[in-house]
Amino acid sequence: QVQLVESGGGLVQAGGSLRLSCAASGLTFSNYAMGWFRRAPGKEREFVGAINRGAGMTYYADSVKGRFTISRDTGKNTVYLQMNSLKPEDTAVYYCAAAYFWPAKIDVGDRYNYWGQGTQVTVSS
Repeated sequence: QVQLVESGGGLVQAGGSLRLSCAASGLTFSNYAMGWFRRAPGKEREFVGAINRGAGMTYYADSVKGRFTISRDTGKNTVYLQMNSLKPEDTAVYYCAAAYFWPAKIDVGDRYNYWGQGTQVTVSS
C-alpha cells in the first residue's frame, strides 16, 4: 500500500520559513518524480513545484520561484519543500504527490499517481 505522509506545516509570520517533508512508502521511490501542490481556501489546487527522479532537475511555479526549493533524499524515501520569505498568500494545505517517471505536463495534478493527505501552512501578516 502506497503512503505519502506530509509533515512540517504550521503557523508562521510573513517573511518566515518552513520546511515540509513528505515520507513515501510502498513504492520504489527512485522511479517517481515528486511534486508539491497546494490548495488555498476557496481556490483550486495549484502546482507548486516538482523534482525528477534523480534530483537533478526541478521545476517551479512562477509564484514560488526563488523562494521555495524542492529536494529529495532517496535513502530516506523523503522529499522536502523548503519555503522561505513566506507570504500570506502562501497560506494553503500543501500536498505532495508521486508521478511515475517524469510525465509530460508535470504541473498537472492528473499526471500524478499517488497523493498525500496534506499539511496546513498558515502565514500571518
